[in-house]
Amino acid sequence: MQIKCAIIDDEFLAREYIKDYVAKIPSLELVGDYNSPLKAIDLIKSGDLDLLFLDIQMPDINGLDFLRSLDKQPLVIFTTAHKEFAIDSYE
Repeated sequence: MQIKCAIIDDEFLAREYIKDYVAKIPSLELVGDYNSPLKAIDLIKSGDLDLLFLDIQMPDINGLDFLRSLDKQPLVIFTTAHKEFAIDSYE
C-alpha cells in the first residue's frame, strides 16, 4: 500500500532533507512539495493525501493554525526546529 504524502516547509533545505528520507521508504509516495501551506490547500482538500510533513513556524500562516483550519485533516508529522512548539504540536 502506498502512502501519499506531501511536505510543507518554508525552508528549502528542510524540504530537501525530508524528500531524501521519503525517497528511502518504498511505501511513501511524494505527491507534493510546497514552501507555503496556502499553495497546498487544493491537494489537501482533494482528499488524495494520507500524510503531511508540516513545518510549524512559517511566514504566511503557522502550521498549527493551518491544520486547525482544515475540515478534513490528514495524518501529520510536524517538522520544526523550534522546541517551544513541541507541546502545542502534541495537542
